[in-house]
Amino acid sequence: MRHMPPLTDLQSRDPNVLKVNASRLPTVQMLEIAASTPVSRAEHLIREAFFHKLRAVKAIRLENDIDSSTPSLDFTFINEFVLRDGVVRADPETNGGCQNPCRPNMGQHIGCEYAKQCTCLEYAAVNEQALEREDPHLYRYYMQRKQQDSRIDTDSRIDMKKLPKRFPYQKAGQDNRVPSTLQTFYRESRNAIYECNPNCNCGPVCKSRLVQKGRKVPLTIFKTLNRGWGVKCDEDLIQGEFIDTYLGEVITNEEADRREAKAGKDKASYLYSLDKFVNEENGLTEDDCYVVDGQHMGGPTRFINHCCEPNCRQYTVSYNKYDFRIYDLAFFAIENIPAGKELTFDYMDKDEEEEEDVIRKREVAANDPENTEKKPCNCGARKCRGSLWV
Repeated sequence: MRHMPPLTDLQSRDPNVLKVNASRLPTVQMLEIAASTPVSRAEHLIREAFFHKLRAVKAIRLENDIDSSTPSLDFTFINEFVLRDGVVRADPETNGGCQNPCRPNMGQHIGCEYAKQCTCLEYAAVNEQALEREDPHLYRYYMQRKQQDSRIDTDSRIDMKKLPKRFPYQKAGQDNRVPSTLQTFYRESRNAIYECNPNCNCGPVCKSRLVQKGRKVPLTIFKTLNRGWGVKCDEDLIQGEFIDTYLGEVITNEEADRREAKAGKDKASYLYSLDKFVNEENGLTEDDCYVVDGQHMGGPTRFINHCCEPNCRQYTVSYNKYDFRIYDLAFFAIENIPAGKELTFDYMDKDEEEEEDVIRKREVAANDPENTEKKPCNCGARKCRGSLWV
């Protein structure tokens, strides 16, 4: 260990340097300076400090036409997950990638033309319409087993690898004016999306690579009238268009519990459990899952607000089908969104409900004495449930 001088030797010998007792802070002089400094000056410096943080990410603006506040400086913008103690990705050797017959020159030179033969899509949703056309007998048997809620992938009569699968994305327009979009089936379901990876033989322009290339649309973090900070896009978004991923520190479930306990029940939560693939077959339990914490580190999507009738949805996107514990949480537009409209998603990720059902539930909740502890929802939607986290 390198020798350190005594603490007294570290003190400045310059007579012009103010020496204070740290146990008596703030000093009278500090308080006088603070009292004489204009609030506007402090607000300006805070705003400039936040602008400096924004430089870590591309195409992000800050806008506040409501007041002079700025988002907390206790936040760091990042461009990828930050893995904390106890968190590991699956061994890279497990991420084999698709090989033959997938090639870069397939499908109008956008790779992976045949979903049925792309091994990256082994666990992807089955294209049932294609299966019915190819093998009506197998289709009827498959649907029968599915309706029985049985383990189709363990059925000896069904080879999942040979069934036709669904590509996740509609390819971009030839003039690049129309971006790649999420296929309707995936947009309207909760099926996991599987993309190719760097070990694949299909090349970097393969049409199944979208989320991994990162955000392409410009976003603005802005101050709302009654819901703190929100996010909007500076250009029109079309239905199915990729927006961005949710980033943060990836921590263990135990660490997430510790942080929640320390924060208290009234503290806003930015925790998302990576529990999409919890099941008995792969041995993953709720306690084994990792959690993404976006409170102090993340991207612009950390500021997206809740709405009971959202215009965005969060989807599971995996680049390694054998890694059940770490994957991306990607936001896509579920409707056409004009430039400048606030982006929202449902924190509870509920399916759409009938308006009369929502009104009835809202009235019941309003008359529930225990409902006073629930945080009110200010989304203003026609089908607003009245409270967050319900």
